[in-house]
Amino acid sequence: MVPAMDSITIVTLREKGIDSVVDWFEQRQQSFYALGWFYLRNQQQMEELFYRSIVKVHKELPRYKQDSSFELWVASIFIDICQELSADDGMLASSAESPSHQDLFLALDPLPKEEKEAMILTYGTGYSRAEAAHILRVSADKMKELLFSGTQSVRRQLYGTTTFNGCKEYQQNYIDYLEKTMERPEKIEFEIHLYECAECQEDLAAFQDVTLMLHHAEWMSDLPVPDNFIAKIKERLAEKEKQRKLRSKKRKNVALVFVSIFAFVLGIGFFTGAFANVYYAWTEEDEQLRTFLQQGLGQSVNLESESDGVKIRIKGVVADDYQTLVFYEIEDTNEDKQYVMNFEDGLSIENEREIMKQDTYPRYQFPDLKAEMNKKEKNVYHGKVGLRPLEEESGVIKMNIERIQEFALDEQEVRMGFGYRSEGFKTGEWEFEVPVTKQPSIEYELNEQAEIEGISVRLDKLIMAPTATLLEYGIPMDGQEKRIDRIQFDDLEVNNVKVKADQFGGGYNYLQPEPNWQILQMYYDPFYGEEPEDVTVQFHSAYFSFEDHKSIELDVNQPYPQTFEYAGSTISIDKVEVGQPTTVVISNHEIENRKFETLHFNVVGEDENESISIGMETEGVIVDKNGVQYDMNSPTLDYEKIEQPRHFVTDHILMLDGNKVIPKRLDLYGYSSMKYLDDQVKISLD
Repeated sequence: MVPAMDSITIVTLREKGIDSVVDWFEQRQQSFYALGWFYLRNQQQMEELFYRSIVKVHKELPRYKQDSSFELWVASIFIDICQELSADDGMLASSAESPSHQDLFLALDPLPKEEKEAMILTYGTGYSRAEAAHILRVSADKMKELLFSGTQSVRRQLYGTTTFNGCKEYQQNYIDYLEKTMERPEKIEFEIHLYECAECQEDLAAFQDVTLMLHHAEWMSDLPVPDNFIAKIKERLAEKEKQRKLRSKKRKNVALVFVSIFAFVLGIGFFTGAFANVYYAWTEEDEQLRTFLQQGLGQSVNLESESDGVKIRIKGVVADDYQTLVFYEIEDTNEDKQYVMNFEDGLSIENEREIMKQDTYPRYQFPDLKAEMNKKEKNVYHGKVGLRPLEEESGVIKMNIERIQEFALDEQEVRMGFGYRSEGFKTGEWEFEVPVTKQPSIEYELNEQAEIEGISVRLDKLIMAPTATLLEYGIPMDGQEKRIDRIQFDDLEVNNVKVKADQFGGGYNYLQPEPNWQILQMYYDPFYGEEPEDVTVQFHSAYFSFEDHKSIELDVNQPYPQTFEYAGSTISIDKVEVGQPTTVVISNHEIENRKFETLHFNVVGEDENESISIGMETEGVIVDKNGVQYDMNSPTLDYEKIEQPRHFVTDHILMLDGNKVIPKRLDLYGYSSMKYLDDQVKISLD
């Protein structure tokens, strides 16, 4: 096709408007017409294709960033519209109507859609393999796979039932070898094999014949473009412009008033910094994304992909050193269903290892069906997904989505599936290239300590990041009889403003261990406002482990239950039953004033050096601050409404795997207990 345009021509296009876009297409109408003919079946559709392409290229022209050639950028838009118009047929149009190269067209016609597109773009239009992959938004390996399988199919069509018996492990080298892109060591190895293998010689020769036929035939340029084809489109564009001017004239008085008001608001906006707030309040429906954009902390993008009647739109992205948040919208155009996407469950990042940090894991973003924007339409869901942070300051995330999950509407199904329909998956192919730039974070050294139940806890840093506020803290890990396993914090207070704590952000490993200290981070909502001066850290609860060693001999020949005293309570061994598996049941149902929620123990067999595989089930109750007990299995249990709940295990049911394992001893190491806290630390950042 025609070479890519230079920057001067792009400037000219932008200055002269849609007429220059029409002229550009007119100069290249032969190649684009032939390309479109493979998708569409009649002249009316072809005119619609060119009309839509010209309008969209003109509309999107300000967004063209010259990160690829203009020719490729336009071709991508052109192919997208080809696919939209041919969607009703479900396949590319039959090309046998073309007046020449009938055999070649007929051989291409039965190919699957992806193979046919790859063949047409690479061999018919003259794009390189890399350029064709860019237009079709597939990887280089996928493109090579499509070209190989497509060429094999065309060869079978042209040569009938003739079989080719080349070695399969070397067939993958055919395209790279013929295009002279193989690395020298691989090329030498391949040529040595060719010299010794007659079947591969014959197979490669036939394969090469087809590629030469496809490359050298003028099968695209022979397709005639009808007379006055572009002229008809110019007439349609002129009529559209005429109608636009007529409507504009009728609205002139109203427009003048609006412009005056808008100019006044705009002027205020520039002087007060409020323009971004007003603009995004009008244009962005997602409240959380809107807040990021109004603060200048995110990027608004407008990317869309459709598969099997479901449209996914990527609306915005916010990135920092701790995570990358991608905001999206999913619309089911066929049914009243709402879908969510989940990282690593249908969503993958093709270039994750190249551009993202691997020493951290993305935090789960809980769906919010109660948000006003998700109540408006039954077939549209607005959400966000968390990804790993970028390694560099900016990059392009290649998102591939292969399945999404439907939300449950039935109340029982909601409880059983955490809000999702267990079988409600929708598969498809949605692909995006999302440009991302990291926003900076600010760190404040705290160097404070707090004492929790006699144990010193370090408060090291306060980090103000665009996507979250983080408190970095340390818990001692030396061999104490009493230690803290985990801390839960309440809301943070910054400059007398409450910053909400992440209910699931009780502690994340910071991956920079220190001797005898575990370093963790607590996540809060982002803080927007002036520079922080005063911070109040409020502790909510702590989980403790206590060392308390005791051994209890087990004798399968003795009657059960048997009891023993431990940690101020009476523990019962209800059953020891040898079998496949052997079962041991330990219980304690006296909850009042009990020191522990659960026990730490192990069961030892007759051969003390042989480890025993233990499966375990537990039963328990929830107890509130007033000692009221709640059945964990009750369908009416509302955990969120229970004041200071604690979970006490009442029964441990152990299954010892093996052939009639005989337990000898129960070794208790200690127990766990939770305590609610009122402790707080006030810190000045001056």
